[in-house]
Amino acid sequence: MRADAFLEAVKALPVTDLATLVPDGGGLVVVAPHPDDESLGCGGLIAQAVREGRALRVVIVSNGCGSHPNSKAYPHDRLRDLREAETVTAMAELGLSAEHVHFLRLPDGGVPSEGAGAEAAADRIAEIARATGASALFVTWRHDPHCDHTASAAIVDLARARLPGVAAYAYPVWGWTLPPEREVGPAPEGFRLAVEDERAAKRRAVEAHASQVSGLIEDDASGFQLEPAMIDRLCGPHEWYIALR
Repeated sequence: MRADAFLEAVKALPVTDLATLVPDGGGLVVVAPHPDDESLGCGGLIAQAVREGRALRVVIVSNGCGSHPNSKAYPHDRLRDLREAETVTAMAELGLSAEHVHFLRLPDGGVPSEGAGAEAAADRIAEIARATGASALFVTWRHDPHCDHTASAAIVDLARARLPGVAAYAYPVWGWTLPPEREVGPAPEGFRLAVEDERAAKRRAVEAHASQVSGLIEDDASGFQLEPAMIDRLCGPHEWYIALR
């Protein structure tokens, strides 16, 4: 199926609630390739899960240091620490405390999709899921046009083999920018989650990633910054969750 038709179908997925996405009152694990993907893709889901008292963990796969590689003011370790602190602040906006956020610190732009590094990351995610009593995992869509998003999806595939019976969903972030003619596989199954009540908190969480949404880091002309239009698209009244089979 072409990306344009696939994504139109994603927009039309049936609306459901948290109880359907995460059955039996179970916990959930949100896996994000970079600090900010968790807020952009799953901010409403996270806020709802916290409000319902679900066990919830957020796993950030990469160290986020690829966003401003040429900054002198924020060299590698300082940038990593900044982006982790921004994530903790963002999750606080959604009600999730710092001890429930895990940072794997794999290299930004070099997250492995196979081999020992990927297997170790999958082991860690599976361990976190078991400790959380998770009945669902959430990760970026494998067709998102970013290598770390694709690799994170592959790592969660490995983790799923260790977690029989656990549901899994993909959330598109950069996938919305795919060329329309790109082939992405069969028609989607899954759900939209209504997040109107969580939109304000979700936007605050996104904005807490100040290094990604503002001119906070001023000395790297090549540095990354999220476009307002992308933020608006992902902070709408629904989030999209594609069922993984």
